[in-house]
Amino acid sequence: MPSGKLAMKVQDLGKVYRIAHQEKHTTLGEALIHKAKNPFRRVQRESFWAVRGINFEVYPGDTLGIIGRNGAGKSTLLKLLSRITEPTEGQIDVYGRVGSLLEVGTGFHPELTGRENVYLNGAILGMRKPEIDREFDSIVDFAGVQKFLDTPVKRYSSGMYVRLAFAVAAHLRTEILVVDEVLAVGDAEFQKRCLGKMQDVASGGRTVLFVSHNMHAIRLLCNRGIFLRQGSVQVDGTANNAIDAYLASFAKDAETAALTPEKRPGTGQYRITEVFWEKEVFNGDEPKVLHFTIRRFGDPVGNMNMVADIFNGAGLGICHCDSRLVGFGFDDTDVLHGKFTINTPWLKPDDYRVDLYISAAGIVDKYELATTLHISPVLPYPSSAPEDAIGAEVFADFNWEVESRVNSESALQESARSY
Repeated sequence: MPSGKLAMKVQDLGKVYRIAHQEKHTTLGEALIHKAKNPFRRVQRESFWAVRGINFEVYPGDTLGIIGRNGAGKSTLLKLLSRITEPTEGQIDVYGRVGSLLEVGTGFHPELTGRENVYLNGAILGMRKPEIDREFDSIVDFAGVQKFLDTPVKRYSSGMYVRLAFAVAAHLRTEILVVDEVLAVGDAEFQKRCLGKMQDVASGGRTVLFVSHNMHAIRLLCNRGIFLRQGSVQVDGTANNAIDAYLASFAKDAETAALTPEKRPGTGQYRITEVFWEKEVFNGDEPKVLHFTIRRFGDPVGNMNMVADIFNGAGLGICHCDSRLVGFGFDDTDVLHGKFTINTPWLKPDDYRVDLYISAAGIVDKYELATTLHISPVLPYPSSAPEDAIGAEVFADFNWEVESRVNSESALQESARSY
């Protein structure tokens, strides 16, 4: 463990929310009649611990990745660490100023211009005007919003908003930088620049707390990792330790999800009850066909769509296949048999995790690790190649060829004649 003073210390941290439960009514009239009949009936409330029993220490220069599934408590933890919300129990000791980027435009006033918000945000972070002046040009250049600097930020696109917000948080001299998965709003180039900037911040001795579902980014950026599950710390160690535990948790839960679909996340009116591939192993360049069965278990939903998310062995998302993009949907039925076909991209040899979702207004069924896609080690190219030729996560249909060739002797003769 590093020696020296701490950047942050968390002891027995917990946050509870009160969830109200009341009867559903389809019309305003029904609600008023029910209230008139039961004027003194109290709304039932349930206590929900978003996080509890959290303990860890962070040292200056640490880059801590916080990972876990949706609902594990990651964002709640960051809000507690950033003092945006107060804990129900426990203690947080922070040694230094904290710059946070937890959602698009955190700390921005929509009526103020980009220029004004840079100074406002800096002041909120405890910066003096001369400090902000020194970094102002770098902030604007990084965000790429020069043309719109004097435009109210309420007119910014989400991408412009997040670029400016990240630039302010990363360039101003806070000792601790807290970043949630808001970077997903930016394009690939901006995400790359953000990761590079966070590496620069960490190498300069400042502390970074980073939440992401992108395991590749966590491995690249973080020297430490915390794996959260159902609001508690499961692993606190190296980034690789945390990622391995996170990925292993899907395999453990897959068996339970298959045997007890009613316990999966989602509203539950429909459940995916059967999933199988047409072949056990596919070649990387051939169509991969998945058959599935959906059964109804509750009230009508209306029009629904399907989503398949494909991840490689390292947990990196390869494809997000939303049926709305290809015009597929289905209405209420007792049983539905369907198939999902993915033709491209070509996939390199690996075992791929496939998550399936049924969506309507919200998630009806969330089937994580519904199945595994196995890709043959036979490469989809005409000649064999060493391992280092495989490289990227997906393959491409490409070709190299020589249009013309001139040997050295004839080239010299041609050169001599030209003189």
